[in-house]
Amino acid sequence: MAIIKKRIWIEYFELIDSGKKKFELRVADFDIQEGDTLVLEEWNPEIKEYTGRTIKKKVDFVYKFNLDDFGQKEQIEKKRLNIIQF
Repeated sequence: MAIIKKRIWIEYFELIDSGKKKFELRVADFDIQEGDTLVLEEWNPEIKEYTGRTIKKKVDFVYKFNLDDFGQKEQIEKKRLNIIQF
């Protein structure tokens, strides 16, 4: 089981810390698997520094996809994606 550290902007850190946001959407430029630990380090983009706050989350599920996996790349590029949590 790996430990992966990633920076996260303040507003998204707050949503995860409050329990409202229970997912993370990231470019798949790193390897992450179920069972790994994702350490999110709060980052202030205005002053380009870490705040010192972190959140550790165990990864329960990873779903990887390409924009055109569903034949909708043009639509996604025009209209964006919705990530729906329930």
